Amino acid sequence: MQGDRGRTGGPHPDRPGAGPAETWIDLRSDTLTRPTPAMYARIAAAPLGDDGLGHDPTAEALEEAGAALLGKEAALYLPSCTMANLVATLCQAGRQEQVVLEAQSHMYTAERGAATFTGTFPLGIAGTDGAMDLQRLADALWPGGSSLRTGLIGLETTHNNAGGTVPPLDHMRAVRTMALAAGIPVHLDGARLLNAAVHLGVPAAALAAEVDTVSLCLSKGLSAPMGALLAGPAVLVAEARRLRRMLGGTQRQVGIAAAAGLEALATMGDRLHEDHARASRLSAGLNGLGEMLSASIPQTNIVQVDLSRSRIDSAAWLGMLAARGVLARPLGPWKLRLVTHRHIDDGAVEAAIRAFGSCLEPG
Repeated sequence: MQGDRGRTGGPHPDRPGAGPAETWIDLRSDTLTRPTPAMYARIAAAPLGDDGLGHDPTAEALEEAGAALLGKEAALYLPSCTMANLVATLCQAGRQEQVVLEAQSHMYTAERGAATFTGTFPLGIAGTDGAMDLQRLADALWPGGSSLRTGLIGLETTHNNAGGTVPPLDHMRAVRTMALAAGIPVHLDGARLLNAAVHLGVPAAALAAEVDTVSLCLSKGLSAPMGALLAGPAVLVAEARRLRRMLGGTQRQVGIAAAAGLEALATMGDRLHEDHARASRLSAGLNGLGEMLSASIPQTNIVQVDLSRSRIDSAAWLGMLAARGVLARPLGPWKLRLVTHRHIDDGAVEAAIRAFGSCLEPG
């Protein structure tokens, strides 16, 4: 498959007239990963039932496998990680309570509209590399500090907006200790949890052990086409299943998608170190192009590129790179985000570095 050799086929997303023969080095996101041949084979052979009636056997098998991987009593399969985080909040935080989140976390910057449904009040706590400041967290939890009770603390790993960073386990333990003392549950937005586990060299369950509930996205670097898991105590997961139905998240023969998730859990975590190594190579190559670019040093598979010294904004960079067959995502006017994944091989990394270098050459 051509895409497995580092390029993503199809027309440019902003140029609908581009021919289907064109191919791209697509670094916009690891959500672009497509199912493996083994996933398609497992889909074709999956036993199906009706998850709305509580007995799709493949979905049940995925939930059991997810709970075991994360070291929790039970797990629930949902259409997206956003819905998993929403349901986790609904299960644990009451209306008119605040949900404390790191100020650049995905749940705060991209998902806090969920408060429309939950009736909660998101509170952003400043942090460093995705780890919220513990003194500011203590101040937020102090009973006399606010008229709102804190109903939930949310963590994130890897931390998307901080460039795929992994807050240390000691930080998670410190948050957990503070939460236990205050009687507050902790939820982990673990969309890229397995990337974090690979970086730390620990099982995913070691991270999940520091929180009450945890979500895990299957459709990013794990290559499943859709879906996420929410894991936690069995009683809570039963309530989450009820809420999923209320939100319209129940699907019928969902085993078709769950089969790919089963294969993802079984096989895809072990290769994530390849994505991390290629992100490091991409960062080093971009930093070697001179002073006009400054690429972050990645812990996992996300590289942020500061463009400010080039005096060319992100919109212009996107156009120049697209003309050279490379797709990226803007992070504001002066920064790009590049994400390595299964379809980005060594050749694609080197080609991307050359494309950036070409853009810097005098007109």
